[in-house]
Amino acid sequence: MERVTLPPAAWRTRDGLARLCEVLGSAEGKVRFVGGAVRDTLLGLDVADVDLATTHSPEQVIALLRENGIKPVPTGLAHGTVTAVLPGGPVEVTTLRCDVATDGRHATIAFTDDWREDAARRDFTINALYADPATGAIFDYFGGLDDLEAHRVRFIGDPLKRIAEDHLRILRFFRFHARFGDEPDPAGLAACTARANDLMALSRERIAMELLKLLVAVHAVDVVALMIAHGIFVPVLPEIASPDRLGRLAEREAAAGIAPDPIRRLAALLPADAAIAEDVGARLKLSKAERKRLVSAAGPIGDEPAEVVGYRLGATLAIDRLLLCGRPVAEAASLIAWQPPVLPITGGALVARGLRKGPDVAKTLREIEEQWIALGFPGEAQVMAIADAAVAQRLRASSKA
Repeated sequence: MERVTLPPAAWRTRDGLARLCEVLGSAEGKVRFVGGAVRDTLLGLDVADVDLATTHSPEQVIALLRENGIKPVPTGLAHGTVTAVLPGGPVEVTTLRCDVATDGRHATIAFTDDWREDAARRDFTINALYADPATGAIFDYFGGLDDLEAHRVRFIGDPLKRIAEDHLRILRFFRFHARFGDEPDPAGLAACTARANDLMALSRERIAMELLKLLVAVHAVDVVALMIAHGIFVPVLPEIASPDRLGRLAEREAAAGIAPDPIRRLAALLPADAAIAEDVGARLKLSKAERKRLVSAAGPIGDEPAEVVGYRLGATLAIDRLLLCGRPVAEAASLIAWQPPVLPITGGALVARGLRKGPDVAKTLREIEEQWIALGFPGEAQVMAIADAAVAQRLRASSKA
């Protein structure tokens, strides 16, 4: 890659960032930008989170921040991380580390002042790039710049060893490949395939976190197909057996101008079976709202107009079903900014018309609502006429009883 310095970027001028770097000793080489902010800036992508690496111990970082009027939050002291609260947003500051012991899920670390040692414990070469805050000079210990230029996601060192240290790196390999890669690195792919069973040792929350991020990446469909072909999902999500529905969904999302959504895309990877959706949602420990969406997306849709589906399910669930069930994409697109109509009558109005409070009011109101829906959500005048007729019929039925 030709660039050897970090190009200008909006995040580098965030309020308080230059001062933070100065406080941490940027002039003496004691702090550097690291990871995603460096990688994405070199690729011309927007940067959300800014991370700093430093030779200072966590205790020294806290002391330096306090001495200079910057609020420190000890968000991960055991792992060497302190969050600096800046006017331009929080920045994580992490002391250089090396691994002492790993078990595939957790690591015991020690602090170090060796930049290469810190880089060596990271997962991929493209994530082990550092930049000097003052000069923008890039520090690349393992060929990350060449891999960025080649659109290649490559483990640092022996892929099998890196996966043994943290099994989640199997999914991270595919997630980063879905975002940045062209052709998969053969050694990395072979190692992930060989160690796929290691995923069973991970918490399902960690698996869900990586999978949901992967599913909205630019090359998600091709990478999911690659994962299926190599048996990556079999140990933990054997229900994922074909990428075909996901491919169709991605095409329909694009045609409708609807952003990719991870839960909708997960639904596309599962059989259209509510019981399976519920089981997978529980297994991945998704939130109650996410599980509801996953189950709803497995349901049928019939031939009701899109607005009716939207009224019955809510816009989000309706868009899921419309896209997944093959209805014209324009119907899903019509609900993007759609606001559901409100039934222009209440139970109190029915009581005022002579109905006694109780079950009859709720039942009559539901009947009126169904007629209102069937007629295409007419306005108040027509609804009042429907209500008058419904109340009269209910009163006649009550008098005969």
